[in-house]
Amino acid sequence: MNLHLTNKIAIVLAASKGLGKAIATSLSNEGAKVIIASRSADELNKTAVEISDQTGNEVTAITVDVSDKESIQDLIQQVSDKFGQIDILVNNAGGPPFNKFENFDDEAWQKAFDLNLMSVARTSRLVLPHMKKTGSGRIINIISGSVKAVLGNSVLSTSMRMGVVGMAKLMADEFGPYNITVNNVAPGMILTDRLKHTISQGIDPEEGLKEKAKNIPMGRIGKPEELAAVVAFLASEQASYVSGTTIQVDGGANRSIF
Repeated sequence: MNLHLTNKIAIVLAASKGLGKAIATSLSNEGAKVIIASRSADELNKTAVEISDQTGNEVTAITVDVSDKESIQDLIQQVSDKFGQIDILVNNAGGPPFNKFENFDDEAWQKAFDLNLMSVARTSRLVLPHMKKTGSGRIINIISGSVKAVLGNSVLSTSMRMGVVGMAKLMADEFGPYNITVNNVAPGMILTDRLKHTISQGIDPEEGLKEKAKNIPMGRIGKPEELAAVVAFLASEQASYVSGTTIQVDGGANRSIF
């Protein structure tokens, strides 16, 4: 299927590794000019070269701290100055720490707010004028399966991601007249470095993966590229009538009906 992404300008945040890297690779494979951003310049530049070599398409690396207002503003300005337009924004960021509610102080809550909620608001607000100017656009937020089912000790992540879900609904309503869609993708168990690290704490990694997969109907942990394929579709022309929704990529692990 031709997703008609050739020469589309796509920003993918937290893209030096993991889900962000897989998403950037998928979009680049479809012909988009991808801008990858994260805090680590060395990792980011290495990833840009890897993706470009693999796909044969231009990949630009720009360092950014998504929790910092000025850093986000600088990112959007650089992309605008170089390419003159912004067609796709993938909001993505690492998750806050896991712990019980009683163990988080005001500082922890503020950090989670800036990283996982305010970053989405700021970046989306800054790309909006560029998308309105071209009369189309795609904003895709990578959130968490915890917005659909309770995940133990995820109070910071769940609170912020639920905020993103509500914000995306209202954004979809406001941005629809400009042919701009806003959607969320909620990963379940996806085989990233973070998951591998979590599983390997004191047990055999392979046994840990098998144990994690027991309650997944597909019987296995998901691959980053499987989630990336969903994001690429949402970024495409074919997904022009999909907006304001949250799509789970979890192998059927979530049993909730709504």
